[in-house]
Amino acid sequence: MFHNRTIVGVIIVLLFMAATAYAKVVTDVSGSVISGYRILSVLPGKSDNLFTVYRGDYIKSSYPQKYHALTFSLKDLQYTETVRPNPDQSPFYKMKNVGDFTFQLGTGGGVITVIELVRPNYIEVTAGEAFALLKNIKPFILDVRTQREYQQIHIEGSVLIPIQELQKRLSELQSQKYEDLFVYCATGNRSTVAAKIIADAGFERIYNLRKGVYDWARNGYPYVSGN
Repeated sequence: MFHNRTIVGVIIVLLFMAATAYAKVVTDVSGSVISGYRILSVLPGKSDNLFTVYRGDYIKSSYPQKYHALTFSLKDLQYTETVRPNPDQSPFYKMKNVGDFTFQLGTGGGVITVIELVRPNYIEVTAGEAFALLKNIKPFILDVRTQREYQQIHIEGSVLIPIQELQKRLSELQSQKYEDLFVYCATGNRSTVAAKIIADAGFERIYNLRKGVYDWARNGYPYVSGN
């Protein structure tokens, strides 16, 4: 038991050292995260709007009321939808891949650059690494999917807080602020957004399950169904 804990401790230290060595400091990430969505303030009459967001962000646009309903499109991603000035009345789009993506909003547009979030207090782990962490250090386990998804499959001992509710329920996690916190979703996208929200709130030891709970299950690790 002591030997296993020592090995896991070494793994954790190495993970933090690697994250620190390769951390990319980004100071110009665009917009604000509100209720789990990254809101981008766009000027529809301009063709040179430039934004930077994180992979996994759920984006929505906000623009002056005088423009009313407009067509928003990401040509490279084959996405087109009608949006409105108030982001609460518009659909979101999940930025799944890193890269530069041209968008159009009405007669204007620009480029959305999607980057990875890498920081010392936020670490991505594989299913195998996660299994070792859960077995040996027993972190707080946070599921950020929906209630329906949670009932279908979840990791035993996990607490459900859907990503859309996370910001207003952060107080429920305060006791874990300086403890190990493991977060997951279905495929790793929503949990990436959650990790960013939690890190911005001052949490220091966050582990994000890369590829999500379905990859965890495919690799033969235990899960449960139901409430």
